[in-house]
Amino acid sequence: MLLNLHVKNLALIEEVDVDFEKGLIVLTGETGAGKSLILGSVNIALGNKASKDMIRKGTDYSLVELTFSVSETCAKQLKKYDIYMEEDNIITVTRKISEGRSISKINGETVNIKTLKNVMSLLIDIHGQHDHQSLLYTKNHLDILDKFAKDSILELKEKIKEEYSKYTKLIKKLEEFNIDEGQKAREIEFAEYEVNEIESANLKPEEDVQVEEEFKKLSNSKEIVSALSEIYNALSYETAGGLGDIINKAVMDINSIKGMDEKISQFQTELYDIDNLCRELTSQIYDYNSGMDFNPEYVREVEERLDVINHLKLKYGNSIEEILRYKEEKEEYLEKLNNMTDEMESVKNQISELEGTLNNLCTKLSEQRKKAAKELEVLVKQALVDLNFIAVEFEIQITRKESIGENGFDNVEFMISTNPGESVKPLVKVASGGELSRIMLAIKSILATEDDIDTLIFDEIDTGISGQTAMKVAEKMAKISRNHQVICISHLSQIAAMADSHYLIKKTADENSTTTSIKKLTRQQSIEELVRINGGSGITEAGLIHATEMKDMADRTKSNLF
Repeated sequence: MLLNLHVKNLALIEEVDVDFEKGLIVLTGETGAGKSLILGSVNIALGNKASKDMIRKGTDYSLVELTFSVSETCAKQLKKYDIYMEEDNIITVTRKISEGRSISKINGETVNIKTLKNVMSLLIDIHGQHDHQSLLYTKNHLDILDKFAKDSILELKEKIKEEYSKYTKLIKKLEEFNIDEGQKAREIEFAEYEVNEIESANLKPEEDVQVEEEFKKLSNSKEIVSALSEIYNALSYETAGGLGDIINKAVMDINSIKGMDEKISQFQTELYDIDNLCRELTSQIYDYNSGMDFNPEYVREVEERLDVINHLKLKYGNSIEEILRYKEEKEEYLEKLNNMTDEMESVKNQISELEGTLNNLCTKLSEQRKKAAKELEVLVKQALVDLNFIAVEFEIQITRKESIGENGFDNVEFMISTNPGESVKPLVKVASGGELSRIMLAIKSILATEDDIDTLIFDEIDTGISGQTAMKVAEKMAKISRNHQVICISHLSQIAAMADSHYLIKKTADENSTTTSIKKLTRQQSIEELVRINGGSGITEAGLIHATEMKDMADRTKSNLF
């Protein structure tokens, strides 16, 4: 049950904080006073899209906060979304809208929009001004019937959905086999060519890197040999004036004076190290150059190998690993093509088996729907009579579609006759706007007894009705409110008179701003609001007498109803 609505900085609303109680709650007000804003604020809390234009001028955010008291059953359902109750099973839902972003919280914990919508679907059900028009689409008739059938078909629907998912995957797989023999032969020939081309290359892991390094070395071998020869000559011990020759002489000179001073021994040791380093370096350079025997044939072989590898890279991947992986994939594809006939037969058999399973499941589902439809027909007809349909017939026609879907194979359509002697016809062809509104109310009143949602909101469901019919609608709303909290935005005095709690939505303006407010009315204030709704130009004694009689009659009606 909705305990409190707190709205701040939303369009014309500066700040509204209102407490709600059980029973039938009616909100009334002048046209344009902001009744739709109240419903809009609840829709924002439900997770619906909120425009930044709704932020009140002069502020940088809008805030909507709803506080609910929930049943133990609902509390258990909320746990699957990791929502746990505060003390006394209280849950607070907050949504803050600012420039370019929105933040949703439940009991102070931030949640995403999907979780917000899932949670709110368990707490509140809103019927907007034009929702009755959904009855014009027959696909919605199936949803309504299934909501009524609920637990009796839930397991079947889940099983059908699961099996249908398998079925569609197999159908898609079968379509992949849909190639003629000529195309299949071409596919095999091309795949074999690609596999053989890669196999014949006899590639080794990381070979491309090694070959590229070898080719780079060989391509520059002349320049390398020439440069290293110059370095070798510069370091040589055999060439007069070479660094080695100079170091050798220095060693001989240091040896001739080594005993003359202890410090010279240190110089001798360091000079020996330099001599050894120079001899080792010249030896390594000599060995490297000796091994650089330039062989044009070997260079050509390395170049050709590199060309093969690069050619395969262009066709099959950027590395040896990718090329080999491509080869594996092609080999698997070849195996699939070669075994296609057998595999296709296997898939066909699986499809046939699933079709049989689905057909059996859908038949059972259809039987359950037909059983539920008979019950729903009786209840809807009675509810329509309660809503002042004098001579009404209502039937639910269930026919079989040509194909099976995830919801089975049933096509459901509501049929109605509102005039004596006329046969039932599709609801979409015969019902007027006002009749659609009452039919939807009848359906809502029935579904309300089948679910655990405590709070129902109706936005001007009384559109297009008046007089005795309006009184019947008011009675129906009162009946629903015995087991559910019903919040109704209305412009009819018959419904307002039936309210257990009556709130006035009012718009005030000054030079600087316009503000919408909401106020709970006392019994006397409610009677005065009834006078206004009835079209009085002012509060007159006659108007007050009539409004008081309406209120008293509504109280008696509610007393008799229960």
